[in-house]
Amino acid sequence: MQRNTSRDETPIVTAILVGVDFGHGSFDSDLSELGLLAQTAGIEPVGRITCKRKSPDAALFVGSGKADEIKQLALQLGATEVLFDQSLSPAQQRNLERTLELPVNDRIMLILQIFAQRARSHEGKLQVELARLQYLSTRLVRRWSHLERQSGGIGMRGGPGERQIELDKRMINENIKKIKDRLVKVKKQRNTQRRQRERRDVFNISIVGYTNAGKSTLFNTLVKAQAYAADQLFATLDTTTRQMYLAQTQSSVSLSDTVGFVRDLPHGLVAAFQATLQEAINADLLLHVIDASNPEWPVQIEQVNDVLTEIGANDIPQLLVFNKLDAVPEDKKPDQLQGFYDRDGQLLKRIYVSAQQNMGIDVLRQAIADLVQSDKLDSNQKDPEKINNNDKTLESEFDSDLIQDIDYLD
Repeated sequence: MQRNTSRDETPIVTAILVGVDFGHGSFDSDLSELGLLAQTAGIEPVGRITCKRKSPDAALFVGSGKADEIKQLALQLGATEVLFDQSLSPAQQRNLERTLELPVNDRIMLILQIFAQRARSHEGKLQVELARLQYLSTRLVRRWSHLERQSGGIGMRGGPGERQIELDKRMINENIKKIKDRLVKVKKQRNTQRRQRERRDVFNISIVGYTNAGKSTLFNTLVKAQAYAADQLFATLDTTTRQMYLAQTQSSVSLSDTVGFVRDLPHGLVAAFQATLQEAINADLLLHVIDASNPEWPVQIEQVNDVLTEIGANDIPQLLVFNKLDAVPEDKKPDQLQGFYDRDGQLLKRIYVSAQQNMGIDVLRQAIADLVQSDKLDSNQKDPEKINNNDKTLESEFDSDLIQDIDYLD
C-alpha cells in the first residue's frame, strides 16, 4: 500500500473518525466538530464511523464487532490513525491499538495537540505542557506494555516494564511540580496587574465564547487591535488585554480576549489554564460571543456556561453578543439588533452583530456603556464618598508592559 504524501513528499496523517452515541447529551452525528479539530491539528479525515451503545465496552469502547469494522475501513482507505470523539481510558486505548494495529487517540489528546501547536506566549506553553504531562501520566503503561510480563531479577519487584514506568512517573511528576511552581509566579504577576487596574477603578470586561465564534475579530473591531484572528478552532490561546475608551461614559474600560471553549473541554486543560481564565473570573462583565450562523448555538451557549461554572465565573453578568449576523440566512435574521434571551427563566440582554462587517457595533458599544454607567451608579450608591476618577486619561497611569495602548472609540 502506498503511503499518502503531499507535494513536498511529506507524509500526510490521515484518520478514521469514530463517534459513539450513548443516548444522553448532544451527539454530533456527522462528527463535523471532530473533523474540524482534526484538520486544525493537521490531520486529514478520510472516513467516519458512528454507532449507538447503551454504555462503553470496557475493553474496546465500541465492542469487538465495531472495532473490526473500523480496522477494515482503515485498511481500505489507507488511514494512518484513528480518532475517537470521546475520552478513552488508558486500557481501552491500548486494547484498540493492539486490535486496529494503528495509533489511536481521543478527543482530549487531539485538543492538547492543537493547544501545543497554537501556544505562543511563555505562559501559554507552560499551561499546555502541564495539561499534556498530566494526561500522559495516566497512560505510561502504553509505552512499556511490551515489557510488562518480564520478571524482575533477584530482589526486584516486577519486570523492566514496571521499573521503567516508575522512573517515567517520577520524571513526569517532577516536571509537573516545576511547571506548577512557575505558573504560580505567572499567576502572581497577573494578580499584580489586576490589582493595579482595580486600584484605578477600571471596569473589566472579558470576551468569552465557543471557539471560532469570532471573539478575536470582535476584540480587534472594538479596540482597533491586531490580535490574531482566523476562521479556525482555537486560533488564539493567549489572553490579550487593551484599554477601550467609551465616549458615552467618558471613561476607559479594560477589554480582554480569552481562550475559546469547546464541547468536552478536558478538565485538566481548564485547570492548567486557570491563570489565563482568571481574567474571566475577575471580570465585571462577560461579553459572551455566540456564532449566530451555527445551528448548534443553543448547545454551545450551555457548553460555555458549563466551563464558566467550573472556573467559578457563572455569577458574573453576561451580555450575549450574537456574532456573524452576515452569515445568518435571510429568513432567520432578527427584526431588531437587540433584545433578550431567556435562559432558564433569566432574561439576558443580547445584541446581534457582525464583527467582520462592522454591523451592530455601535449598538453593542452603547449597550456596554449603559452597563458601565449602571455599575458606576450602583458603586456610588454603596459608597457616596467614592471619587470617580474614570474620566482621567489612563495612558500615564498604566505600566507599559501591562497595557500596550488605549484606543479611543466614537
